[in-house]
Amino acid sequence: MDKSRRTFFKGVAAVVGTTALSGEVKAGENRPMGSKDHRWAMVVDLRKCIGCQACTVACIHENAVPMGHFRTIVSTYELKKNGEVSSAMLPRLCNHCDNPPCVPVCPVKATYQRHDGIVVVDNSRCVGCSYCVQACPYDARFINPETQTADKCTFCVHRVEAGLLPACVETCVGGARIFGDLKDPASHVSRLLREAGTDVLKQELGTKPHVYYIGLDGSLKGKVEGQPALWNRKDALAEEQPA
Repeated sequence: MDKSRRTFFKGVAAVVGTTALSGEVKAGENRPMGSKDHRWAMVVDLRKCIGCQACTVACIHENAVPMGHFRTIVSTYELKKNGEVSSAMLPRLCNHCDNPPCVPVCPVKATYQRHDGIVVVDNSRCVGCSYCVQACPYDARFINPETQTADKCTFCVHRVEAGLLPACVETCVGGARIFGDLKDPASHVSRLLREAGTDVLKQELGTKPHVYYIGLDGSLKGKVEGQPALWNRKDALAEEQPA
């Protein structure tokens, strides 16, 4: 890892509030809202993504994600152009939208957006109704079978508040995931948005996603489904069971 990534968050003060190490928010009425001085975002450089799923595995371990569920994953697609077939990778996660459709549909206001743009779920309020799961156009939410509450990527908010990068960014072997503060014009993500030519998924919906892609094929801009290039441990274990 280069020096700039290791020291990226040096000097960033921890924002208000505490978050469980698992990434769950259990705050009741005293919700951790983050700081208005930051607006966190992620840029995914698809030119560097090789679909190794290191990000997926890191997220599972960091956030204790139940088997068979994912907060982030890399889907693969076959693209056909001019008679030639190629493969494309599409890392997927919660887009932490500026206009998140998951927030207004929650009947108990368990899903909310912090001042720093990170969308989280207050697990002490969530009743597991799945309204937010259905409302998300990015297929980025699920009901955790262990907690019976909504679950999703939180940008590893507990790590961010400790001055660390999200686990998926820290472990990306190709450096395809870049995380930072859009309110800092000198940050890497700010420079990429100005200079690299980025796209978002389903821009026409007006959700204003804050996960940006470099090198996104036009045919994938509306895609969120796909076949994950990931060994299914659950199926493999089933196959190993004696008859």
